[in-house]
Amino acid sequence: MQGRGIEKKHIITITGDHASGQGTLSNNLQKELGYEIYRNGQYVRKLASEKGMTINEFQVYLNEHPNLDKEIEKSATIYANNHDNLIIDAKLGWYAVPESFKVYLKVDIEVAVDRAFNDAARKNTEPYATKEEAREKILYRHKEETTRWLDTYGVNRDDMTNYDLVLDTTDLTPEEVCNRVIEAYEKWLKN
Repeated sequence: MQGRGIEKKHIITITGDHASGQGTLSNNLQKELGYEIYRNGQYVRKLASEKGMTINEFQVYLNEHPNLDKEIEKSATIYANNHDNLIIDAKLGWYAVPESFKVYLKVDIEVAVDRAFNDAARKNTEPYATKEEAREKILYRHKEETTRWLDTYGVNRDDMTNYDLVLDTTDLTPEEVCNRVIEAYEKWLKN
């Protein structure tokens, strides 16, 4: 998507595989760059919690209520229109803000399962009794989101040409991920 005549903004959008480190990267970039963070995921988890649903149950609910899904994604666009020096941690942030530096984080499924299963912050909206259950729900969620976004927006998040940087976090430290993103972002801004 880069290089299509869109004026670049000082906005980094971060998406990726579940438990790939998007939240950690957002926090580290904020520390290094001083940018504000906008998180769609917190909003989605809040809505799921308010409805007494797990995140997977809420995914099904969004399939049945596409206007709510559009409202969630539109919130990132609206916010970016009025802000600069911004990090957007949102699954479709790259689509909502095409003038941003678009980052996709990949991770091996077994590492994702370990991260998600052991993440205390996920326990309220993503409870897993076993690692096998975590694997099944992570894969289910990815499939449901991908299908819904293809049907609703006509975009495929698994098409890596959508992004300016694709980075596998499986064997990298959070600091290495942050440094690589900043390096690539600075080059993108100059070109």
